[in-house]
Amino acid sequence: MVVLGIESSCDETAASIVCDGRKLLSNVVASSMDLHAKYGGVVPEIAARSHIEAIVPVIQQALDDAQMTWDDIDAIAVTNGAGLNGSLLIGVLAARTLAIVKKKPLYAINHVEAHLYANFITESTLPDIEPRTTTPEFPLLGIIISGGHSQLVLFRNHFDYTLLGQTRDDAIGEAFDKVAKILGFPYPGGINVSKKALEGNPLAYQLPKARMAGKYDFSFSGIKTATLRLGQELVGKDYSLPSFELPGLLNDKQKADIAASFQRTACEIIVDKVLLACDEFSPRCAIIGGGVAANHELRRQLAERLSCPIEYPSLKLCGDNGAMVATLGCYKVMLGAEPADPHTLETAPNLSM
Repeated sequence: MVVLGIESSCDETAASIVCDGRKLLSNVVASSMDLHAKYGGVVPEIAARSHIEAIVPVIQQALDDAQMTWDDIDAIAVTNGAGLNGSLLIGVLAARTLAIVKKKPLYAINHVEAHLYANFITESTLPDIEPRTTTPEFPLLGIIISGGHSQLVLFRNHFDYTLLGQTRDDAIGEAFDKVAKILGFPYPGGINVSKKALEGNPLAYQLPKARMAGKYDFSFSGIKTATLRLGQELVGKDYSLPSFELPGLLNDKQKADIAASFQRTACEIIVDKVLLACDEFSPRCAIIGGGVAANHELRRQLAERLSCPIEYPSLKLCGDNGAMVATLGCYKVMLGAEPADPHTLETAPNLSM
């Protein structure tokens, strides 16, 4: 079973080919990150225009890298949500058109769920991919942590899952990006917070953790605001100091210590809930997906505190990519899921698990 996966939910235009839900044959990603850098974040209109320019060359490159033609492709899988509507639209329209013209079944993919399926890739012909050696076993705990999502999901089997909890405000990746702006770090913010944190003392400052009514729900809005108030206090100002003025008043050590303290606490918020879920449900393993899955502090805390096996995708597959889409598409085909109608499939920007 050979599936072409197309991903365009945000600022990456991506396409991959996966065989049998485990073997990655190609993985092409074209990012428009540089175009967004001067604005300090993703501009939806710019992202959509970039997808228009990149989508056809990226798909063709995925075929070429896998040394395949359309005759070798059994199905097409495409992200139809969640994400930016304009960006999703380009990928979905491209996939719909190809499905009709090439006479291939089309499968709609939930971007959030797909992040976890990067963990099911166990073989690759690509030199920059380090796949897992074994497939995760059910029941498992899924941890999805990215710029737009923070969720805990209990999987009993493929497509048989319960959403245990999710963020009630900011996702963890979004909080990292906002703290980056508070500290004056350039885009992409989350990565730069993590880099600066390596220079700081993670125990320098104590930041609060929200108490949630839902046992497995998250909140990162409070810690983001507390980080801003901490910075204002350190420079002898009150809450009336505009956040954009703060970076110029903080010294380098203060920035490093704030970054390290924030990162430690934000990761603890995730790990605390993961431990609770593992104790209650006793999964065979926990798997992580999403851009924040690459965070070194999160991995350190999980390794130290978690008793059940923890599975990570290859670092190259933590961010948005077509491989996770194609892999989930393979399982949909192999397990008899109903394909989408290529004439009517729509985008679902607010799609949730």
